[in-house]
Amino acid sequence: MPDFPHFFGAAPSDQNALDLFAGEWSSQPPPNRPELKAGATPLFDDPRIAWAHHRLMEMGLERGFTGREVLELGPLEGGHSYLIDRLEAASVTAIEANARAYLKCLIAKETFQMPRVRFLLGDCLEFLRQTDRHFHVGVACGILYHLTNPVELLELLARRCDALFLWTVFYDPEFVAKNPVPGAKFSEVIAMETAGFKHTVHRFNYGPSLDWKGFCGGGDVYSYWMEKEEIIAALRRFGFSDFRQEQHPNVHGSALMLAARKG
Repeated sequence: MPDFPHFFGAAPSDQNALDLFAGEWSSQPPPNRPELKAGATPLFDDPRIAWAHHRLMEMGLERGFTGREVLELGPLEGGHSYLIDRLEAASVTAIEANARAYLKCLIAKETFQMPRVRFLLGDCLEFLRQTDRHFHVGVACGILYHLTNPVELLELLARRCDALFLWTVFYDPEFVAKNPVPGAKFSEVIAMETAGFKHTVHRFNYGPSLDWKGFCGGGDVYSYWMEKEEIIAALRRFGFSDFRQEQHPNVHGSALMLAARKG
């Protein structure tokens, strides 16, 4: 757990709260709070959420996130939760397993105001295994490639959600061949079968990044990455039939941005 100072001698401020995790934030504060300092990545102004919002509307989910019950997995520091709240979702249930990230989400909620968001601390897979709740949209942005059984997550989301926004890096042999440093983190290739779906995964080893207090990966020392074609094939297998997708370069590997809806 964090080693917090017990008392602050300065006057109360939002920056004090952010400074509880000084040096650990990934996210830059929202553009309307330029006086605040945290991380460098503009997750509170991330165009991926607007992209998903408009793709969902294209697929017939009227008003996109607006008025919808949303399940968000791995909110990290609440940036995407904030944006979905601003789109006036009916509710956002955001589940975070990393205790330090969860506390940062609570700071972000208090600092930036997210009245429609409820952050929960725990494992999203266990939540999905146990819940009987139904959600209009599931959001899994930056989580699939941090799991040791990614297909299980896709199958569980298909049970509980009508539509899905997924952003993930995936195993791309061309990227690995051209980028030997991140490529060196991959080791064995493993054949798996989950919920009747046969597929291949590539072991990714976190290595020294595990030592950073702001580490925002999975709960194990490794994860399994899927190939893009098999991610889409799994979603089809579990009932999604309408897709919008884009592929983008990423420093960690090729990235897939995908909106999917059941027929």
